[in-house]
Amino acid sequence: MNRLLLVTDAWKPQVNGVVTTLVELVAQLQHMGLNVLVVHPGLFKTRPCPGYDGIDLAIQPYAELARLADDFRPDWIHLATEGPLGWAARRYCNKRGFNFSTAFHTKFPEILNAALKIPLSWGYALFRYFHSASSALMVPTSGVQSMLHDRKFKRLKAWTHGVDMELFEYAEKPTELGMFQGLPRPLSLFVGRLSYEKNIQAFLEMDVPGTKVVCGVGPLQAQLRARYPQVCWLGVLPRDELATVYAAADVFVFPSRNETFGLVMLEAMACGTPVAAYPVDGPLQVLGPNSHGGVLDQDLTQATLQALTYPRSAARVRAEMFGWPAVAEQFVGNLVLAQSH
Repeated sequence: MNRLLLVTDAWKPQVNGVVTTLVELVAQLQHMGLNVLVVHPGLFKTRPCPGYDGIDLAIQPYAELARLADDFRPDWIHLATEGPLGWAARRYCNKRGFNFSTAFHTKFPEILNAALKIPLSWGYALFRYFHSASSALMVPTSGVQSMLHDRKFKRLKAWTHGVDMELFEYAEKPTELGMFQGLPRPLSLFVGRLSYEKNIQAFLEMDVPGTKVVCGVGPLQAQLRARYPQVCWLGVLPRDELATVYAAADVFVFPSRNETFGLVMLEAMACGTPVAAYPVDGPLQVLGPNSHGGVLDQDLTQATLQALTYPRSAARVRAEMFGWPAVAEQFVGNLVLAQSH
């Protein structure tokens, strides 16, 4: 049985698209017969990530990580993130002379720029150095691949992301949920972290009929809830409940302009809920240049109003193109043997 060591700073109980992607990837890889060891922050002493509630980072993980890796004797090593565990694993591989692959999940330089005013060039220089030792850098969209290529990143490999088509069941029309009883329709839904890079204000300030619904938490949570009391705030929900919320919505609004992918769009579309978004990286690849699954427009209000008339069946058909078996096969095809001899 082939053994994969997957090192990630993003794992349960964190709630975000990276964690969802990795958890579902691991489940699919195990179903394919791989032996996967996930090295995650829960195995170490941790401290909260400054300015990012809900994310804990491993403290001085190198010795324990090296012990775990040596005992496991992996055939492949994949570093999913650029946090403390990612850097410790990079050091481990370099010391042992092992090859490894990496992935670009999140535009952290943009987040650091928005939150702390750190210049983008500094953030990308650090990330370029991190990934320079990788034998294969997996990227989720052609837009991200072009951006990283222009910034002199090397050995780029395409790896799209997937959606659980069974958990996110298709609803021919928006379902009725008790939690939304009495709220004016249409229901415009946002799901994601309430953080700097999500551009959620663009959604909250739209002048559209019905009710806006927000599912998520994050560093901007308190100020946004105080500023927009008319919004229905749900916090974080278990994924089975989240699926029912997607199915109950009339439209899913995705206001971010800085995504590498945007898994929540696929989850909404799998339930039949059309997406309204800007025509930028992430939405362009998830919906496609001809907007299969919703409406793309530089005017987010217009995109939302038009998406309300988009066929729910067409949104589901687009989501079905991102099933997990093919996505996992693509991931495995990008892996590199830790020892090439």
